[in-house]
Amino acid sequence: MMEEALTVLAASGGSAVVAAMATDAWQTARGRVVRLFRHDGDSQQASVEAQLDGGAQLVAQAETLEQARQVLLPYWQLQLTEFLRRHPDAADELRSLAADVTAALPAVEQRWVQHNQVSGPGSLYAALGGNVIVHQTAAAQPAPPTHPPTPAHPPTPTHPPMPSHSPTPPRPGPETAPRPDPATGADRGGNR
Repeated sequence: MMEEALTVLAASGGSAVVAAMATDAWQTARGRVVRLFRHDGDSQQASVEAQLDGGAQLVAQAETLEQARQVLLPYWQLQLTEFLRRHPDAADELRSLAADVTAALPAVEQRWVQHNQVSGPGSLYAALGGNVIVHQTAAAQPAPPTHPPTPAHPPTPTHPPMPSHSPTPPRPGPETAPRPDPATGADRGGNR
């Protein structure tokens, strides 16, 4: 199963599970999730049941159901993503669970369930309960060029070009004229 599809399915399942907490659909949703996690073996069943019951209790006791669900949603999305990585063959079972639980939710709670799909190269930006979830699929990479690109302009030299002939010696001027030696009065070249 492709990583993007796995993540989207886990998000859909997590949304349905969290939306069912503290509703009449909870017992059905709880039973389906426990059954789903039996793929991991009976040793995990008690742990999953405790996590589900603890989450449902938090939602039921919260001042605002939406705030409690926002906190629990990423946890169940992660749990289901990891579950699907271990058991990709259970994807259809999770898809069915999400659809059935969503259909059993009261209309006001169905707004918590969101189904998004991206195919081909592209991005999907979705917001659920204030969280923005981004899914991206990779675009096909262009083939590398078969020859090096030709520059549009010739390269600029980093240092000045060397002269083709030797430079002309400087003309004598105040800076270059010989100075007399103060002791002998002769110029430094030996002339008086």
